[in-house]
Amino acid sequence: MAEAGGNGRAIGLLLYTGALLGVNLPLGKLAAQGGVPPLLWAMVVSAGAAGLMLPALVVQKRFVVPRGRMLRYTVISGLISFAAINALLYLLIPRVGAGYAGLMFALSPVATLGVTALAGLKTPPRLGVIGIGFGLAGAAVVALTRSGSGGAEGLIWPLVAFALPVILALGNVYRTIDWPEGGHPAVLAVWSHLFALIGLAGLQVATTGELPLHHLREVPGLVLAQAVVAGLTFPAYFALQKAGGPVLLSQIGYVAAAVGLATGTLFLGEVYAPLTWAGAAVIAVGIALTIRAQVAPRREVAPEATATGRCAA
Repeated sequence: MAEAGGNGRAIGLLLYTGALLGVNLPLGKLAAQGGVPPLLWAMVVSAGAAGLMLPALVVQKRFVVPRGRMLRYTVISGLISFAAINALLYLLIPRVGAGYAGLMFALSPVATLGVTALAGLKTPPRLGVIGIGFGLAGAAVVALTRSGSGGAEGLIWPLVAFALPVILALGNVYRTIDWPEGGHPAVLAVWSHLFALIGLAGLQVATTGELPLHHLREVPGLVLAQAVVAGLTFPAYFALQKAGGPVLLSQIGYVAAAVGLATGTLFLGEVYAPLTWAGAAVIAVGIALTIRAQVAPRREVAPEATATGRCAA
């Protein structure tokens, strides 16, 4: 019963977190249309997440200053999982669309399986490898059809988007390998976003020579919405990592992709060619196969049953 309840909680966190991440996609596109630079909008995400979680930690007397392994973890996690991902995401959205960017999140589970195999942490079974192939093939179809008639220049950004699932996978695996002993998910989330905020601000100044915060005053409603969404998302994000592990966490890409594609189509007027939807269907097949591959290995003989069998023999 306990296991079922734990699985139910993890699935609930998966749906909740993935849906909120999917909402980030149209918010990012609207911000770009409002003239907000991508790095500045990525800063809003991290500032909102840290700003909403930090007071709660102080009230709960859980706030601690990271040292040693926790410091290393939050710096690397913040720069890889949040600064790099959000900077690239909001750079891509106005160029490839919120729906297409969401589809790239759907590749994070297969990318995570691939990275874990390369790292020697887990070797996907044959079905998992087949699922990876389907997912990559479908994403390639989506990228090629999404590029339209823009020639080589139109193809560049859809291909650059493939970096999203790779960086997500690297972050998922790193956070699992180096999770500090006794680290509270909310504490790790706050400090990761604070370091991400510092990194994003430094990159913004280094590349443009300024920190144009005045752009945020032009879209106060979007800023507030994004800050609230981020503050609600990332406590659950780290709780899901702890409860479900990296493979289950990576499946938020499925939900985010569905929400991003739906909102992009229904509310932002994005139009996708039939072949794009066909590629999305191939990705769905890859997703189904990877899920099946993840579930199948769990059906194994329990140690107690093995011991009983040996005794009977």
